[in-house]
Amino acid sequence: MTILAGTSRGLFALPEIPDEACPQPVLNERGVRELVAINSRLYAGAATGLFASNDAGMTWQNAGIEGRAVWQVRAGRDGMPIYAATEPAGLFRSDDAGQHWREVTSFTAFPEAANWCVPVEPRLPGRARALIVDQDDPRRIRVGVEVGGIMSSDDGGESWRLDLPGQNPDIHMLSAHPARSAVLFASTGYGRLDGVAPMIEGNAGVFRSEDGGVNWTYAWRGVTPRYSRPMCIDARPPYGLTVASAPNAFSNFKDAGGAQAMLFRSEDCGASWRSLGDAAHSPSPVNFLGLAPHPSTPGAVVVGTDTGEVWLVSDNGEWQRLAIGLPPVLSLLAQ
Repeated sequence: MTILAGTSRGLFALPEIPDEACPQPVLNERGVRELVAINSRLYAGAATGLFASNDAGMTWQNAGIEGRAVWQVRAGRDGMPIYAATEPAGLFRSDDAGQHWREVTSFTAFPEAANWCVPVEPRLPGRARALIVDQDDPRRIRVGVEVGGIMSSDDGGESWRLDLPGQNPDIHMLSAHPARSAVLFASTGYGRLDGVAPMIEGNAGVFRSEDGGVNWTYAWRGVTPRYSRPMCIDARPPYGLTVASAPNAFSNFKDAGGAQAMLFRSEDCGASWRSLGDAAHSPSPVNFLGLAPHPSTPGAVVVGTDTGEVWLVSDNGEWQRLAIGLPPVLSLLAQ
C-alpha cells in the first residue's frame, strides 16, 4: 500500500513500510488539496491547476485547468464524465477521461454567484471546494461553495438551484452515502456572506439530507467543537462517516492550548457520534487538515495535520504515526 500526502508545498509518497524519515517528493506544486483515483488514473488538484498520474502517483503531468486552484475532482460511476471544482468558484467538465476540459458556464451565470466570497479582509473570491456526482445518475451534480451554498443540478449542469443547509452558506465538504445516493452530508463553518455567524450550536457542523439535498437537518447536536471541515465516508458497511472539527477556521497548533481539534465517527448517518481520539488527541493540540479512508482496513482512516504529520487511525481509536516533518498535510490518498 502507498499513501500519497498532498501538502502546502508539494505532493509526497510515503513508503509502504512506515518510515517517518523518508517521504518521497513526487510533485512540486503548492497547495495540493485534492487527491483522487478515477479508474486507473490519479488526479491531484493544486493551487496551480490539475495534474494526473498514470503510474500510481510516481510521476505527474499537467492535466489542464491552469490558472485555477482545483479543490475537488469527482466522476460518475464509470469514470465519465469528470468534474473539477475550482477557486475562483467554477466548475469544469471532461467527457474524454480528463484529456480536455470545458467550463460549465451556467454554474457561474447563476444570479447569486456574483455574491460568493470568503468574508475575510480583504474579501477573497468564493471557492467551489466540494463535489458529488450521483453514482446512479451522473446528471445529478452537487457543488459546495465556500461561501455560497450548495448548487444542485439534475440535468448535467443545464440548470441549477441553490440550497442552504440550515441557512448556512459556508460549505466545506460533501459526501454521499455509498448505498443510498439520496443521503448527503455537508460539513460547514461559521462564514456568512456578510461576515461571521455567532459561534453557537446550529451555525456550524454537519448537516444531513435524505432527499438529494433539497431539505437538510442538523446532525451535529451536542458535538463540540462545532466548526467542521475534513470529512470522508467509508465505502464499506457500516459506512462510517468521519469528520474532523475545531473551534474555528483558524485553529492551529500555535494557539494557546493548541488547536483543540477532534475526530468523530458516525455509523448511523449522523444520528450519533463517537470520538476516534486517543489520549493524545482528545482534544488534539494539532489540527486535522487531510482525511481519507484506509483501503484495506474497514473503518480506519488516514489523517494529516497542520504540523506535517500523517497518522493511521483505527476504527477503535488506535493511532499509529506514519510520517513527520512534512509541510501541512492538506489531502491524502491511500491505495
